[in-house]
Amino acid sequence: MFITLSPDSDVPLFKQIHDEIVAAIAHGQLRDGDKLDPVRRLAADFGINPATIKKAYDKLVAEGLAETAGRSGTVVRPGARTAAQSQQLDEGLTRVAWLARAQGFTVSEIRDHLDAILKELP
Repeated sequence: MFITLSPDSDVPLFKQIHDEIVAAIAHGQLRDGDKLDPVRRLAADFGINPATIKKAYDKLVAEGLAETAGRSGTVVRPGARTAAQSQQLDEGLTRVAWLARAQGFTVSEIRDHLDAILKELP
């Protein structure tokens, strides 16, 4: 897998792993049905606790980006949006918008930032 970790970062390792997989899905590097590396193998490759990898994978499953089928492993499953995921998106965007407004950004500036981010997506 193409994950790069920064052990000295303030971002927890499980979140770095999660975020890199999300980015790979968003950029089309990982597609529906692709199998993620087994937890133990990835943990051994990085020399970290398997629970760290499992936590990242569990978060992907909770977000509807992957599914785990016991010993079959974890498989990428994006695309089938649920009402809960739409609500989760609304809540996340609302938190970011409120934070940005509290920091002094105008609505127009927030839109500009979001537009710039969306242009980076495939």
